[in-house]
Amino acid sequence: MKARTCWEGVCTVADLVPESGVAVWTAAGPVAVFYLPHRLPALFAISHTDPFSGANVLARGITGDLKGEPVVASPLYKQHFSLVTGQCLEDDTVAVKTYPVLLDGETIRLEVPISQSESAVA
Repeated sequence: MKARTCWEGVCTVADLVPESGVAVWTAAGPVAVFYLPHRLPALFAISHTDPFSGANVLARGITGDLKGEPVVASPLYKQHFSLVTGQCLEDDTVAVKTYPVLLDGETIRLEVPISQSESAVA
């Protein structure tokens, strides 16, 4: 059974900083949204939590490109995470969650799971 999801508005285009990330809070927890205007697609969203430290820091990482793969380097231990797949490039046993991103007018929306308590109300 597929989990129910919704498209949650998390920020606006004006909140984004080119070539970097912003942290947003969603029903699924903290998410890092990245805006890379020189790429198509230009928007990426991954978990904000660094799996090696447990700290919510990935939106503060440095973005870049490794062999054509858009990545963010964790500001703590410097592992690189693919912005497309969430895979850690230094340890193939570790990955962070990725989220579909949608630009809806000026609003950035993420597809996030609906919690059981929210779906019971709807």
